[in-house]
Amino acid sequence: MATAPAPPQPTAEPRRTGPGRAHWLRVIRETADDLATDAVEREQAGKAPFDEVSRLREAGLLTLLIPAELGGGGADWPTAYAAVREIAAADGAVAQLLGSHTFLSWSARFLGEPALAARIGRRSAAEQWCWGGGLARQEPALALTPSAGGQVLDGRQSYVTGVLVADRVAVRAVRADSAEPVAVLVDPAAPGVRVDNDAEAFGQRLAAGGSVEFDAVPVAADDILGSLSTEEDALSPRTALISPVGRLLSVQLRLGMAEGVLAEARDYSRTGHAPWHPAWPVGSPHDPQVLTTFGELTVLVRAASALADQALAAVCAGLSLGDGLTFEEHADIAVLVAMAEAAAARAAQESTTRALDVVGARSTPARLGLDRFWRDARTHTLYEPVAPRLRDVGDYFLNGAHPALVLPM
Repeated sequence: MATAPAPPQPTAEPRRTGPGRAHWLRVIRETADDLATDAVEREQAGKAPFDEVSRLREAGLLTLLIPAELGGGGADWPTAYAAVREIAAADGAVAQLLGSHTFLSWSARFLGEPALAARIGRRSAAEQWCWGGGLARQEPALALTPSAGGQVLDGRQSYVTGVLVADRVAVRAVRADSAEPVAVLVDPAAPGVRVDNDAEAFGQRLAAGGSVEFDAVPVAADDILGSLSTEEDALSPRTALISPVGRLLSVQLRLGMAEGVLAEARDYSRTGHAPWHPAWPVGSPHDPQVLTTFGELTVLVRAASALADQALAAVCAGLSLGDGLTFEEHADIAVLVAMAEAAAARAAQESTTRALDVVGARSTPARLGLDRFWRDARTHTLYEPVAPRLRDVGDYFLNGAHPALVLPM
């Protein structure tokens, strides 16, 4: 059994409308540059990122993946992944917010009927919704209970990305009558919804994380995006792609942070404003130790990037196959994304830690904000640990076991 399965062969992609990839890549670059100008000050202030969401909204990135005929940007998944990665190099927390929004705002197209997905997409584009929440399994689960007027949602979900600034929150709930898990869309301004700013994480401060409590919140039929059941008789391979598609956003986030910290460390090493001091553990930018470390980290990040490119090609091929995708092909894709996650996690952790070492004591001033990369990357990898992904890869390689469907938080 191959350790890096080849992706299935795609069919021809449908014609797309909208501004085009070149336009969006330019917009993404401009937005990332804009966020980079005050990233340190904003991160240290730690305010809820209403301004940052406004910047994403004005750039059109909140509607990037919505089809043009529904009022959106009409872009594809490779462009959406590029947005998360590019912005992560400037601001990892805002990229986390954008990645979560991107995944959740597209989830109805994986889980629900096309007509429902179109209605939600059209309204999301028209009202420029920012989505927050998470569909990962949590205990105790939120409960969706039948009532005289339909159904009501009860319970509490912790660390909901984007909840402090979200126009809509998508969460996982379990039907009380059948135990089926479903994705539910809720207006956080609705009666019975209470949002708490209680995340208090040392990193990802601008990801607008918090807790949200639901007290008999009415849920209409159109608010149920679809089933999250992992039973094969209720799940098609196409629907199951929601897992690797979402997890590949995490890969891009980690790579972006790794690339961002290396770029800032390189620039400061070249043009540092403080004089070199013989007591510091590293010397000039020509010091062999500095050159070796930068070389090692560059190889590490480039290798992870190459694996991410393979995973991206596999995901896109799977999406293009649609209902023709098989469970075996889905497993190949999921395992390749898991490999990319593991490689990107190592690249992010190593780069955000060792980049400080090569800059040395000059990296400690708070005004530089170089520590934000480490804090953001470490917070993300604590919430999205790599060990389960490595077990999936090992079980697939050794036993041919298909990875379980695991959604990003």
